[in-house]
Amino acid sequence: MEIREELAYINQFAKTELTEDQVYVFSVRLCDNEVDRDFERFDTAALERLGELFVGKSGIFDHQWSAKGQTARIYRTEVVREEAVVTAAGDGYCWLKGWAYLLQTEKNQDLIAEIEGGIKKEVSVGCSMARSICSICGAEDGGCHHVRGETYDGRLCFTELREPQDAYEWSFVAVPAQRNAGVLKRFSQETDGTAALEKQAALGRKYLAELRREVTRLAMLAGDGLDGKVFAKAVGRLEEPELLELKEAYEARVAKKFPSAPQLRRKGGSERSDETVFLV
Repeated sequence: MEIREELAYINQFAKTELTEDQVYVFSVRLCDNEVDRDFERFDTAALERLGELFVGKSGIFDHQWSAKGQTARIYRTEVVREEAVVTAAGDGYCWLKGWAYLLQTEKNQDLIAEIEGGIKKEVSVGCSMARSICSICGAEDGGCHHVRGETYDGRLCFTELREPQDAYEWSFVAVPAQRNAGVLKRFSQETDGTAALEKQAALGRKYLAELRREVTRLAMLAGDGLDGKVFAKAVGRLEEPELLELKEAYEARVAKKFPSAPQLRRKGGSERSDETVFLV
């Protein structure tokens, strides 16, 4: 699909007409019909309906329902079928592909760099389903003795999710329930391949520079008596894998040194208790 066609879809959600230079576009594998880590799966009909429901839905982080966390928006979807691949349920594999856009703003450059660098990759979806069916006996809503993940006479027990009622959001997460869910190769908006590569390289360099600064900041907070300038110079020679390991280690040490205060819930607060909500 050409960029002008993509922009036509995108501009259905914009109040002012956006141009190619104003948007960053990428695609995501939202969910599929394979049995996931929670021993649940969507049936094929559910994927078709979810494709309709997810158009226009926002991307956030870790299913935290806050306007501050809105990052991108799905503007079109498609169910992709790979009939040669068979699921654990014994039918042809298919998955829901979504195309998303976010604005090319200074605020979003870090996120774009992390998407390009493969850091922000895995995604998960939040939706409401009308029916949940036991794969062994067909009982609904847990109305049987079968246990998900167990095998009965050679058949895996899982819950099949059917008849989507609503799609709330999709989130960047660390570990999605669905093993294959995540960001796919982004839609190219560049006609000049060299320009695209240069732009991606610049974003990658910016991401590494910010990661090195963050590792240095955490090291100083950890209070090991390190010389900041010497440490920063040493960190400047490290690449992403080593930097991420250091970042995780120093974050743990800083958390122990500066423990966060318990968060009190406001009086009268309430949480959503709808059992039909699934985060997968």
